[in-house]
Amino acid sequence: MKVLKDKVFVITGCNGFLGSYFCEKIIDFGGFVFGLDLDVKSCEITSTSFKFVEVDITNPPSVCGAQKIISVVSDRVDVVINNAAINDSVEGEKLNLEKSKFENFPIELWEKSLKVNLTGPFLICQTFLDLLKNSTAPSIINVSSTYGLVAPDQSIYRDSEGNQFFYKGPAYPTTKGGLIMFTKFLASYLGPQGIRVNALCPGGVENGQEEQFIKNYSSKTCLGRMAKPEDYIGALEFLSSGKSSYMTGSVLCVDGGWTAQ
Repeated sequence: MKVLKDKVFVITGCNGFLGSYFCEKIIDFGGFVFGLDLDVKSCEITSTSFKFVEVDITNPPSVCGAQKIISVVSDRVDVVINNAAINDSVEGEKLNLEKSKFENFPIELWEKSLKVNLTGPFLICQTFLDLLKNSTAPSIINVSSTYGLVAPDQSIYRDSEGNQFFYKGPAYPTTKGGLIMFTKFLASYLGPQGIRVNALCPGGVENGQEEQFIKNYSSKTCLGRMAKPEDYIGALEFLSSGKSSYMTGSVLCVDGGWTAQ
């Protein structure tokens, strides 16, 4: 039985590493996905149960335009997953050591992170509220992070000789912590309308990082490894379905034990 059969999803950041995987698995479980992102050329999902919608989630007219496109196809949305985020990560185009320090952290990146990681979910939830109200079991899932619960451990960004090669900046943990509080606010505000709102806090996912970083990160978890994308699908299925029907305003942490010790 496909547990998410006929559910309609809106997922932001659908072109990302985790976002694209989430879309594909939700489709496998029977859901229909509207994938939101900036560039259709980067989207590789071709399923008939998927429709790409180009949108800048930080821009109100763009988000309203996306909502109008979706409302023509579907009169409801069952699940909104706010997945898009700016993350200064070691596997991406990272800041150099000096710029990654708090003292030198670029104000431009701070402000961009606030817009994407907090204003984006705010606009998506606000704009898609009417379509969520048309669902018989509406759910919002805000993808936060373990760094929304605890401060970054800067020691994992050291090489085998103990030299610091990167500092995790202030923008990502600050915005991910804010997203958890936004989740609680929405759960309280929308609860009387039957709309559930929860946060998923994933740990770090192995994605081509250098061997020393993977070793450093893994040593901080109870399970001794970084996550794989499939480690989060059960949690998404749970929060999207009736299995979590009495759960709202909660934070579901799936991190291999990173925050347990």
